[in-house]
Amino acid sequence: MLNASRSRFGVLVVTLLAVLVAVAGSWLLAGPSGEATRKHVVVSGVPLDEVHPTAGARRPGVVVAHGFAGSARLMAQFGDSLAARGYVVVLLDFSGHGANRRPLPDSAASTDSSTAALQRDLDVATAHLRQLPDVDPSRIALVGHSMGASAVTRYAVAHPEIAATVALSLPDASTVLPEPPARLLLLVGALEFPGFRAEAERAAGRVVVVPGVEHISILYAPRTHRETAAWLDESFGRPANGSAMPSPIRGIAGAAMLLSALLAGLFPLARLVFGTARGRWPRLVVAQLGMVLAIAAGATAVAALLARLLPTNRLPVSIGGYLVGFTGVAGAMILGYLRLRGPVGPDPAPVTPPGRLRLALATPLLIGYAATAIAVPTHLGLTYAIPGGSRWWLLGLLWAGFAVLAYAAERVTAGNSFGVLAVSAVAVVALTGAAVVGLTFGFVLLIVPLLAVLLLWQAVWSAVLHRFSAPAWLIALVGSLVVAWPLATALPITG
Repeated sequence: MLNASRSRFGVLVVTLLAVLVAVAGSWLLAGPSGEATRKHVVVSGVPLDEVHPTAGARRPGVVVAHGFAGSARLMAQFGDSLAARGYVVVLLDFSGHGANRRPLPDSAASTDSSTAALQRDLDVATAHLRQLPDVDPSRIALVGHSMGASAVTRYAVAHPEIAATVALSLPDASTVLPEPPARLLLLVGALEFPGFRAEAERAAGRVVVVPGVEHISILYAPRTHRETAAWLDESFGRPANGSAMPSPIRGIAGAAMLLSALLAGLFPLARLVFGTARGRWPRLVVAQLGMVLAIAAGATAVAALLARLLPTNRLPVSIGGYLVGFTGVAGAMILGYLRLRGPVGPDPAPVTPPGRLRLALATPLLIGYAATAIAVPTHLGLTYAIPGGSRWWLLGLLWAGFAVLAYAAERVTAGNSFGVLAVSAVAVVALTGAAVVGLTFGFVLLIVPLLAVLLLWQAVWSAVLHRFSAPAWLIALVGSLVVAWPLATALPITG
């Protein structure tokens, strides 16, 4: 009786903490309390987000462009920062990205056809910005990140009327050579790959190295926003402005808090649908991990090679087809080992599994909760995360691939979540190696930290659901969805 009371008290405390964190995260996601107004429009098929400061005389305008696998939402903090400094801002979704239903012509953004599509999208955004009633059409600037940095510098070279350009993490200086655009500022993170700094220095503009950030976190560094605003102010002959800007980390901090709250809420939800916990928390067994690492290394190495040859590479989503092939083959090979040799390490102590009625209730509830837990915070505070069009069935394929790998990891480790995490770690290393040797796109190297975080989150979900003796197939379905969803909604649709 005492243990049951402690268990109920613990669930109550976790639930209350989750609610408090969710409320705090939602407050941050509500955005800064300034007087800027926002509007979403679609012009010639290009989704555009407008951010207008308070009414007044005509103001300079800025087009903000995202990088590969990004979206206007990923750059939303620039809309807040620049509007606070008196600029009218338009953020766009490039072809194949975010809410833009027109596919990117090729899997890479550097081909002639993809380059032309990006320039067309920028032309639409710039023309729309110029015709806004509160914009001075003779004072237009561009800001872009990564792929977007290449696009805006190329556009500025071809359109000398652009007054200033800011390029964050420019991947290739050839877009501005031999004649760079007027008033070019290049920002690069101190922790980025050395090639980004080398390209920035080759571009013959002003270079600022932002300390302590890499390719993604440069978007949220206060130094990045201060340098961008100061450069634009100087370019337009405006007086130096030292006033405070909205915190660029507000949105991502709110998303992180909401994600944490929903993760914490998994335990009370699992107790609600499964009843009292039956299993134990996982224990670290070093000898078991060694064998798991060896099996996973062999399976993922073969998968990295075979995935290059599979027809999944023809799927209309950049990188996603390779990931489907890689995860499916790696999972199938681990399951093949399991069939021949059995699980690694001792079987867990027998427990009473949930009944069929509970499983019938738990399956759709947990899958829906997993989708909500990853999609809502991501969409509100990070990037566009609503599947549309072909993304729905591509989500299904990516989910299936990661589910096979997750199920194989659950089975071969007899449900030990440390073993599941070890399999995920080896898979991340194998994908990194595949990108380095050219088996898949080098862009994978830039998203490896995000993928590692998602797989770690999957392992935590595994540990919680094992506590309630959920079957391996359900754990795999639920956990793999939180990995597949952001990939399916962020990777560019191609055609």
